[in-house]
Amino acid sequence: MIRGGILDLLSDLTRIGFTEYEAKVYLALLSDSPATGYQLSKTSGVPRSMVYEALSRLHGRGVVLESVEDRASVYRPLPPELLLERHHDDHQQLMNNLRAGLTRLYNAPTEDRVWSLSGERSIRTYMVQLIQQAQNEIYLVLTDDDLHGLHPAIMDACERGADVHTLLTGEATLGCGEVAYHPPLESELHGLTGMLLVVVDGQEALIAGKDHEMATITRNTHLVGIARQFVWMEFFTQRIYARLGIDLLEKLDPEDRQIFESLNALKETRDEKRRMDKKQDH
Repeated sequence: MIRGGILDLLSDLTRIGFTEYEAKVYLALLSDSPATGYQLSKTSGVPRSMVYEALSRLHGRGVVLESVEDRASVYRPLPPELLLERHHDDHQQLMNNLRAGLTRLYNAPTEDRVWSLSGERSIRTYMVQLIQQAQNEIYLVLTDDDLHGLHPAIMDACERGADVHTLLTGEATLGCGEVAYHPPLESELHGLTGMLLVVVDGQEALIAGKDHEMATITRNTHLVGIARQFVWMEFFTQRIYARLGIDLLEKLDPEDRQIFESLNALKETRDEKRRMDKKQDH
């Protein structure tokens, strides 16, 4: 849904520090200026007893411009681009100051507890931080949506020399590090569809389920090792599978053979998509 209605704009302006009256006055000025305080009271709906106080605060912050004339002062707004650019700069400086100050105070946990983290946005932010802080290796299990959201951080990790191993459960591609695709049938059988997993440097792991509304985070050595081993074994299995001939595959149990066949079907679909993309490019 596209935002931009008056109520949305009022709400958004209050989120960046405007009072309700200040927001109403500024919005009124955008469509009708220059204007006197009396005119603004009528167009904005702000009581006359409050409109001049709001204008005074806005003028003091450089949000409106004032011109004093014989009978009354008139006002016009700071252009929206300048207003938002200034707020962006102020916000960025605030974030930088908070990052530096809070980081100095933060004592990173080293214990073996298992923690839960809720909220998809918080989980995504934590994952990005894990990837950015990785020094040596990263093991990942990602859906296509997860890959899209984490792609810049993953590429940066590859560029700085981290050993990245990504197990994808969808059809997206990643030109970075070692990449494999989890057999779709196996994902369904084991309830791994939509699974999200990050293990960095063999020290910390984050695991989230299908809805990504709750994640488990731990530095427990044993649990981190199991999470890492899960991804490592998948890569190991697929490397072995790539060297098996048809005669050996036919000796597998039907259920095991079906899993590998689903992986082949995914590869064929992916290859066909690449061919179609190349045709469209030409």
